[in-house]
Amino acid sequence: MTTARYKTCLLIDDNYIDNFVTRKILESSNFVEDIVVRQSPTEAIESLLTGAIIPDVIFLDIRMPLMNGFEFLEEYDKLVFPNKENIKIYMLSSSLDPADMQKSELNKHITSFIHKPITQKALEEVFSNDHSC
Repeated sequence: MTTARYKTCLLIDDNYIDNFVTRKILESSNFVEDIVVRQSPTEAIESLLTGAIIPDVIFLDIRMPLMNGFEFLEEYDKLVFPNKENIKIYMLSSSLDPADMQKSELNKHITSFIHKPITQKALEEVFSNDHSC
């Protein structure tokens, strides 16, 4: 069995079906050892602040009620916790809105934008672009 690329992944998405699909793809690709799902950005922020989750990588949905992915990033920017600068954040979205893609490309925390549903090919591109793996 090969070693997973990352130890812990935080998946932030309010959609149960998308979470199920993303989890299965991540598990089958040996991308990460542990997948933690938070269906609300506020729960994710709380988990990061308390140290309940120390992810290597975050998959963040854009469109969520109450707080969207970009609003999460505004709050994330204010957080102080160990290893924050090493976390890779991938924006996930089924949106084809060019403004969403451009906004995520301009955000200093976003490593890349991935269209949902996530695929094996998209993960392979993540691997090939990540020289820390």
